[in-house]
Amino acid sequence: MAALRKAIQSTAGRCQRFGILPATAASNGAPVRHLNLHEYQSKDIMEEYGVKVQKGKMAETAEEAYKVAQWIKSENPDAELILKGQIHAGGRGKGHFIESGLKGGVKICTTPEEVRGFAEQMLGNTLVTHQTGEEGQMCNKVLINEGITIDAEYYFAILQDRAVNGPCIVASAQGGMDIEAVAENNPEDILTEVIDPRVGLTDEQAAMVAAKLGFTDKQAPLAATQMQALYALFDGTDSTQVEINPFAVGGVPGGAQGQVMCVDAKLNFDDNAAFRQKEVYAMRDTSMEDERDVKAEEVGLNYIGLDGNIGCMVNGAGLAMATMDIIDLYGGEPANFLDVGGGATAEQVTEALKLITSDPGVKAILVNIFGGIMKCDIIAEGIVEAVKTVDLTIPLVVRLEGTNVDLGKKILAESGMDIITADDLDDAAQKIVKSF
Repeated sequence: MAALRKAIQSTAGRCQRFGILPATAASNGAPVRHLNLHEYQSKDIMEEYGVKVQKGKMAETAEEAYKVAQWIKSENPDAELILKGQIHAGGRGKGHFIESGLKGGVKICTTPEEVRGFAEQMLGNTLVTHQTGEEGQMCNKVLINEGITIDAEYYFAILQDRAVNGPCIVASAQGGMDIEAVAENNPEDILTEVIDPRVGLTDEQAAMVAAKLGFTDKQAPLAATQMQALYALFDGTDSTQVEINPFAVGGVPGGAQGQVMCVDAKLNFDDNAAFRQKEVYAMRDTSMEDERDVKAEEVGLNYIGLDGNIGCMVNGAGLAMATMDIIDLYGGEPANFLDVGGGATAEQVTEALKLITSDPGVKAILVNIFGGIMKCDIIAEGIVEAVKTVDLTIPLVVRLEGTNVDLGKKILAESGMDIITADDLDDAAQKIVKSF
């Protein structure tokens, strides 16, 4: 089945193993969370909330990276220097750069000169990891951190849990590894703790979680303090997820040891709160996103590119999933998920067709619209105008149902355009699969 459904099922299954329903599940029509932050941005936000992270700064040129490395070394000559390419994907350490041929998007260095040399091979080059696909992502920024020694690794996350209508801690003493594998193979090693949002994470709860994770008497208060700082971040930024892996005990060579630190972080935010989180959303880096996705958002469309050859334009996320399923049933492969919404205008339909046809892999388009608030005759007029504007040269199958459906079909039939109409979804799916 198409990549989107696989991704949704994977996310849902993972969250179900935790006993947590995903805040981002598109399978029931809930909004997708669009904002992703780079690691350096997440760490900047954590520092603002008093969360202890490694010393470091972002750089956009090799010379800037060299100067950051010099600054770290000037304050701690014994420090190792950790150089990380900044893209919106995991698995950077095992990745590779297409243009420069450099192996690994994370490098441990000993001198500022070494940092500069590796930065030159990262910046302006495409980093490919197991999460990016073969096309990779362009690396335009690097993060230089002070290296630390890690004595113990834990997993700690705060998530929005629909089962309890509020935030919940998910934690484990088995950090620094695939937490999904821990949940599946050793579910008893996963600790969950519900937080009352009216009260927040109390001293008693934080101390209890630290103790259950196995922090020593000396480290437990430090861990509890960090947990409360992370909850303050979660609450203060309208997060849907604050995930720290590893949540570590360690120290800086030549400096204090036994510190509790957040070494790597994944933050997700509620798009519905974007209006009051302007500073956070100003961090969005659209260069890391599919240009089509960005364009769709600008014109009020929900679009996700897939890897098939049949473009789909529908109104409603549930109808989109049903359309992709039935295309697959009849042997086709969906090329996208595109929801024009319940009040689509002719302009939006035109933009939708432009987006779909911008994918060179699309060989045909299926429009599946249920007329409710937006009547079928209005949708039909929009489709006809869009086809004229786009100068469509590939097969187009249209299935309309709902208010004024007969009038809508009449408009399509009398348009003089090469538009194939369908009586129902089965008919539409069979016609689109056989159309090319």
